[in-house]
Amino acid sequence: MVRPPLRAALLLAASTFFAPSAFAQPQPQPQPPAPCGTPSLSPSDTPCTALAQTISNILSDPAVSRDHWGIAVLGMDGVPLYSLNGGQLFQPASNAKLYTTAAALALLGPQTVFQTRVLAQGAVTPDGRLTGNLALLGVGDANLSGRVLPYMPPPELQIPTPPPLIPPLPVVPPLRYLEDLADQVAASGLKSVNGDIVGDDTFFPWQPYAADWTIDDAVWGYGAPVSALSINDNQIEVTVTPGIAAGAPATVTLDPAVPYYAIASSVTTGAKRSPNTVGIDRSAGSKTLRLYGSIAVGAQPEVDDIAIEDPAEYAAVAFKTMLEARGITVAGRARPRHRILLDTENFLRETSEVSGGTEQQEALQQIIEPPDAAGPGAAAAIGQAKPLATHTSPPLLQDIVVTNKVSQNLHAELLLRQLGAAKGRDGSIAQGARVVRQFLLGAGIDEHDFVFFDGSGLSGHDLVTPRATARLLQYAAQQPWFADWKSSLPVGGVDRALEKRFSDPPLKGNVFAKTGTLGEARALSGYVVCASGRTVIFSIMAGNHPPQTHNDRDAIDRIVAAIAAEN
Repeated sequence: MVRPPLRAALLLAASTFFAPSAFAQPQPQPQPPAPCGTPSLSPSDTPCTALAQTISNILSDPAVSRDHWGIAVLGMDGVPLYSLNGGQLFQPASNAKLYTTAAALALLGPQTVFQTRVLAQGAVTPDGRLTGNLALLGVGDANLSGRVLPYMPPPELQIPTPPPLIPPLPVVPPLRYLEDLADQVAASGLKSVNGDIVGDDTFFPWQPYAADWTIDDAVWGYGAPVSALSINDNQIEVTVTPGIAAGAPATVTLDPAVPYYAIASSVTTGAKRSPNTVGIDRSAGSKTLRLYGSIAVGAQPEVDDIAIEDPAEYAAVAFKTMLEARGITVAGRARPRHRILLDTENFLRETSEVSGGTEQQEALQQIIEPPDAAGPGAAAAIGQAKPLATHTSPPLLQDIVVTNKVSQNLHAELLLRQLGAAKGRDGSIAQGARVVRQFLLGAGIDEHDFVFFDGSGLSGHDLVTPRATARLLQYAAQQPWFADWKSSLPVGGVDRALEKRFSDPPLKGNVFAKTGTLGEARALSGYVVCASGRTVIFSIMAGNHPPQTHNDRDAIDRIVAAIAAEN
């Protein structure tokens, strides 16, 4: 039989790096065919179809055969097409963002916006003197940054279709929205503040890290702490530039250049073409960055994204500097205000405690820290404070696109807390996780097939089954928000997360999937347009692959190619 060219190309992509091996032949009819498998690989949960044979061949390769694999493939109508360990639990890594963003889009709505305000907490005289604090009040806007929205892939990655490709994105100051708020405050006529500049993130409880986030992650931008007042993705860019001669000290710069972190650098300039050994660390709770090692003379600068220790405090420091640059005098200091929950919540508690926005909201025992000089009632008086400036976020859908396209951990965590604030008792992690759980149960996903301790997948406690993820993808396809949600998924060969994967026809532009990588876990789940023109749902998860190897990723890509070829 002559294969259509598209299907033949997909089969070639699926088998390029894997030599065929012998397989058991299907049993004669009317008995069903025997499952595919090898002694080193568990048999599939479905009959030995051509697809099952191809996948078994791929996974029997010694480079990946010792990994733990789980796969679920469904038609858009929910009919199972293939399963391997589909009911076993895996770490989803960033596949967790599929669950968080779907719940956020369904429950909060695509046009929801968040408004950051600057409030005068005290009397303002006619000549512009504030007796009290000036509060920068965050409500979980994830995009107080230099990011340009709506999201677009870099021009060099876009599929060349009319209209012509957009020009390169402009360089935008990372603190532009803080600058705009400072301009509004100055325009209001404020001349002096005799109190403090307060970065207030009490809209959510102060829970900067979820359960089982590793201490290693806390240094880097992808593991930045979570705050209702998040600025520039709660990270700064550290650039290390070599000196002009070997032996000279290297130069360290921070962007934004806010006086927040102290720098302790011993980085030297190494000989030409010597290895780059620059290291960065920061002790928990410290605001000193320690840099060490060397960078070769003439080498390109080393650039790293470093997490901000306390985003609300950082925002207050930056805002105070901006106000003073506009001639507004500030007698006090820049400081954060946090809300600390004193009740310990159990993530696994029954979901009946989620209000869904209809039950009486319960106030958990809590404190405001640090306390205000005006007394413990000062925070409660925010509602009566005078607004001097406001900034409204882009619609929620634009942030969901960013969250999935670039796999932005902080944004997923903020979405989880927004769900807890809107549909639970508060904006805590536990309440957000329960809201997501309730949503998934309503979608028909088995309660034993998932557990989440955060919204991004950074937690090692998160667990899901491939069949749960496939079921979510199939449920989403039946919802009125599906087109918006699918458009947020990375596209093969187009978006950063998949720019070097599925980059050639026929898969380029035909894979819409969320990646996931955490330690020795990897996942890819989404939709693929097949050789027949049919769209198929897949969820592929791998666990316990050897550290610092990518053979499992290559196998995943060939499995996707096989799914596309055989359907």
